[in-house]
Amino acid sequence: MSSLHRLNAIQNELREVLRQGPQDNLLDVEELEIADDVRARFIGLKLSSVFQPIIDLSRNQPLGYEALLRAQNAKGQAVAPPEAFRQAEIAERLVKFDRLSRTLHTLNYLNMGVRDQLLFLNVHPDLLVAVNSHGKVFERVLHNHAVKTRDVVIEINESAVEEEELLNQAITNYRQRGYRVAIDDFGKAHSNLERLWKLSPEFVKLDGSIIQQAETDARLQRILPKLVEIIRDLDAEVIVEGVETPAQLELAKQVGVHLVQGYLLGRPAPALSWGEPAAA
Repeated sequence: MSSLHRLNAIQNELREVLRQGPQDNLLDVEELEIADDVRARFIGLKLSSVFQPIIDLSRNQPLGYEALLRAQNAKGQAVAPPEAFRQAEIAERLVKFDRLSRTLHTLNYLNMGVRDQLLFLNVHPDLLVAVNSHGKVFERVLHNHAVKTRDVVIEINESAVEEEELLNQAITNYRQRGYRVAIDDFGKAHSNLERLWKLSPEFVKLDGSIIQQAETDARLQRILPKLVEIIRDLDAEVIVEGVETPAQLELAKQVGVHLVQGYLLGRPAPALSWGEPAAA
């Protein structure tokens, strides 16, 4: 497929994704770019994807990649993802902004050519319970590219969702559709083990502050192995986030964790930094 035809095909797919739902005649992708990766302009922001590897130390290779949004305003200044989502919410475009972000991530993930590795995607807390409509649209994008839902891990910051019953329903719906679930930033804010037991995620990502503090905190070093053991007793795999130094990596190994993520293992970078380009 030529670059022009590929550009047109992707642009049509993005537009189709955005047409699903209300206000169809009011919204469209302002501009689409495709070179080494796929980018879009939406609500005045230039959007792109970067990916950070989650390394499986037992196999010395990535388990998968977490997709992260990058945004710039009209002046070329970086806009942090929370602020970008806030702008979308103010513009009453939150659902479509999130849908576009996930689609960009998926298309760029495919461009890696690493289909045997998991794609970790964050879900905005306010959109968790929209899985039956919002999630179905995204699922069609996956099916269009032969990506199985079991190869996608939905990352959920459980402490950001106050209504426990709604959170349980959302996770149940995602799991029924075949997705795997990761609880993100565990140990931060109001995380608790009882809630974790009820949610039964496949992965629990320990907030980066835990391993960073444990590097110099003997008390936390004693507690960390017990926390890892409890999470494993819940049949979940532990991922240590925020690994930035060799000492922190060694500490993760000492407590028996083999899934790690952080700047020491790889900084977020465009898709082609991690894999081979997909066939045109």
